[in-house]
Amino acid sequence: MRLTALDEEAEAIGLQAGQALAEARAICPTLEVAEEDPQADRRFLEAIADWCDRYTPLVALDGADGLMLDITGCAHLFGGEAALVDDLLARLCQLGLEARGAISSTPGLSWAAARFCRDRVVADGEMIAVLSPLPLGALRIDAGVTAALARVGLKQVGDLLAAPRGPLTRRFGPDLLVRLDQALGREGEAIVPRRPVALLCVERRLAEPIRDEEVILDLTGRLAAGLKSGLEARGEGGRLFELLLFRVDGRVFRIAIGAASPLRDGDRIKALFAERLSVLHDDLDAGFGFEIVRLNVLRSEALAESQGRFGTVAEKGDAALDFVDRVTARFGEGCLVLPVAQPSHWPERASSLAPLAAASALHADKQPGPPVRSERPIRLFAHPEPVEVTAEVPDGPPASFRWRRAQHRVVRAEGPERLAPEWWIDGEEALPRDYFRIEVSAGHRFWLFRQGLYERGADRPSWFMQGIFA
Repeated sequence: MRLTALDEEAEAIGLQAGQALAEARAICPTLEVAEEDPQADRRFLEAIADWCDRYTPLVALDGADGLMLDITGCAHLFGGEAALVDDLLARLCQLGLEARGAISSTPGLSWAAARFCRDRVVADGEMIAVLSPLPLGALRIDAGVTAALARVGLKQVGDLLAAPRGPLTRRFGPDLLVRLDQALGREGEAIVPRRPVALLCVERRLAEPIRDEEVILDLTGRLAAGLKSGLEARGEGGRLFELLLFRVDGRVFRIAIGAASPLRDGDRIKALFAERLSVLHDDLDAGFGFEIVRLNVLRSEALAESQGRFGTVAEKGDAALDFVDRVTARFGEGCLVLPVAQPSHWPERASSLAPLAAASALHADKQPGPPVRSERPIRLFAHPEPVEVTAEVPDGPPASFRWRRAQHRVVRAEGPERLAPEWWIDGEEALPRDYFRIEVSAGHRFWLFRQGLYERGADRPSWFMQGIFA
């Protein structure tokens, strides 16, 4: 067992990460340890990332203990870069966390400055001066490469800046100089946000925290009305909205609702969130209240302008869409589904159930319909059920069969309809199927198939029940 993380007191007495627990207890017999839980640490880091959305929507996870924020265009909202990082670190300290942060024009330099020096804001003209005295570990290179560089006398970043680049690349690989150029801004480095960036966003920072659900809904309606002008300017309506509630103690609640058709009307958006909140009422713990409320548009579509009839509340189509939106907001996307044709002739793969909104979008795009097939049964089984068949000739239709402990005598049969296997999915050894439409003496009609062919050397083709006509 080894130490993976230390607090200030443990570092002060000389303990190090990676040190054996027995050795650490020999140094400090009263050492208190807790078992590492990587999944809990990850969830905690993601919770902090949600909290950082108050500063910028572009938040990315950086390893197991860091976050990377792209604050381009956001710093002026907090009084400048220095004020932003000071406010962020002070708020984290109030939450009981010790954090280090730095701002620069490159992610690599910000990473190095936050971990290896005390400079919180690095100007463009100070990049080389700040980076040069730092150890090579500040470049985010492999520990083996760092040790190899140390053996030849290169221990600081400034040593690399003075060394010729050609021999360094040949001996230590290209990644070393790529990391150096990324830190200095010579190579680009993208920050991939952990959540999709909102198309439109409105928020309200409150002087006094709010807790009451009616107040939250009223504020949500006002924020939704504020989105209308932005959506009109784009000629679009929102299809997916997200409400963010920032609690005073740092926890963030995300509530999303979808719409079957593009929306701009603030009252209708408010009504959908009311339906959703009525379901989440017990799970929405306001605590000491919410200090920031934000409404995002995550997905939008073109919305054509139309004139409604005078003296009517809504058209029939609008009423149906409103019903779909309300039911989906209350019970979730999976409560209303539609069958969607899939590009497969295999019966169990020929269609799938998709949420109503997604299925409507596919039909709106005028996707090509399924290939022309013969008659299919009313009910298809998710998994074909085996049957025992007696046939007059091996390749002919069954004369009788036994299914679910009941014997059936065949009076009429149509077929076979041969379906070749999809070798790109099931492999080249997959067997074809011969389908028969069967009518029995009791008047029931079934859809059976024989899997395998006698002439191809199959040991014994098997029979299965695929569906029921009537």
